[in-house]
Amino acid sequence: MIQTEDLTKQYGDLKAIDSLKLDLDDGDLFGFIGPNGSGKTTTMRILATLLQPSWGEATVCGYSIYTHPKEIRRLIGYMPDFFGVYDDMKVIEYLEFFAAAYRIKGAARRKKCNDMLEMVDLGYKRDAFVTSLSRGMTQRLGLARVLLHDPQVLLLDEPASGLDPRARIEIRGLLKELRKLGKTIMVSSHILPELADICNKVGIIERGVLMVSAEVAEVMRMVRERPVLAIEIVGDQDAAAKLLEDHDSVDSVEPRDGKLFATLAAGVDDYSDLPTLLVQAGFKIKTFKEDEINLETAFMHLTKGITA
Repeated sequence: MIQTEDLTKQYGDLKAIDSLKLDLDDGDLFGFIGPNGSGKTTTMRILATLLQPSWGEATVCGYSIYTHPKEIRRLIGYMPDFFGVYDDMKVIEYLEFFAAAYRIKGAARRKKCNDMLEMVDLGYKRDAFVTSLSRGMTQRLGLARVLLHDPQVLLLDEPASGLDPRARIEIRGLLKELRKLGKTIMVSSHILPELADICNKVGIIERGVLMVSAEVAEVMRMVRERPVLAIEIVGDQDAAAKLLEDHDSVDSVEPRDGKLFATLAAGVDDYSDLPTLLVQAGFKIKTFKEDEINLETAFMHLTKGITA
């Protein structure tokens, strides 16, 4: 659906994006992560055919940004991080204005607009003026606008920026529903745990350079090469830690926050005998699971906080 090769945007000596290579498949929900000024918005504007790269290639749905920009615009929905609304329009009028621009006519236009309002849960606001909407409602209205022409690809730049927790949850649920409908979605955000929850792929960019682009689970494995077990026991923690450290499959044990975090030795992926070891030694196990690394930890590990 989206491919880039050696994609570069340069301003004088500054490279906003540097030799970017992306490969998104049909139905992917791709989280684009990076510090402010890292090149996320520049990349999206190029894919939306709103900005020409300095060199390199990008294709969307098989069309080149150089030779078929009109075809690409018919197939995408681009929502920038900040977009304007018309103060003197009602919500339904705002959508109908853009539906007319997409050449949706007559009764079909009104039905389409009403359907989109219901999809983003704004049907009860159809006759309200857009200036009366909250930030979260405005974001949902913007999403309804980019869905009017049923695009195959959505480019969403910080759709949850500035939203309260409830509005972020609603946007996240909506993105999940859109993916179920078969949309290919590229979304940038700084709310990293929420991206891990909804995305199947993530890309981490810093100073215009794509540090990693892979499945979420693969990114986690890059950060932590060996499994770490989180163990909560009833009994003497020091004695339990010593027992685990003496086992051949355990490299080290770190007590933290009332738990024991046991890092397995290189090459070990079977730790099924460790619970038995603890129980036979008289310890009661409250928790025994593989410690999950989150996307924020991966982001901090793979980046240095440098912007372009």
